[in-house]
Amino acid sequence: MKQDWKPGTMIYPLPAVLVSCGKEESEYNIITVAWTGTICTNPPMCYISVRPERHSYEIIKRNMEFVINLTTKDMAFATDWCGVRSGRDYHKFDEMKLTPGQCTVVSAPLIEESPLCIECRVKEIVSLGSHDMFIADVVNVRADDRNLNPETGKLELAEANPLVYVHGGYYGLGEKIGKFGWSVEKKKS
Repeated sequence: MKQDWKPGTMIYPLPAVLVSCGKEESEYNIITVAWTGTICTNPPMCYISVRPERHSYEIIKRNMEFVINLTTKDMAFATDWCGVRSGRDYHKFDEMKLTPGQCTVVSAPLIEESPLCIECRVKEIVSLGSHDMFIADVVNVRADDRNLNPETGKLELAEANPLVYVHGGYYGLGEKIGKFGWSVEKKKS
């Protein structure tokens, strides 16, 4: 039997990402975001939604760039900490011993400990209510070569132990149960 609940955001799991921003080292900051995702393949576009009162909001709005850094189980503590502490009071890179790295296209720093860093340039800001959505063009992706299959060159991101967020909790992924298209694949005789 199902119960009716008031409308809410219950689409889970979501990636728990660290968004890095800032043009100068003095303004570098990290914000934890779960309201993020892909919105277009061609051209590649994604979004993050951020509350206007968050410290990173003005940094991103001013510079119109940010980096989505995917996180891992090993980064879970830092991911949570960067979401509950303000960059107004802490230098999050230093506090969490995360390494700011240089991006190829944008001025914002990437996080070296992340297995995949997505460089984004803001295309539009949409005010939605509690959050504003930063719609962005993906201008470059940096992948850690530790997660590349040496034979195929394919990114094996699941091997990095990605971190996901489910209704207030952080989780690792479970075992692989299929792949895209496996339900309609022709069986070999």
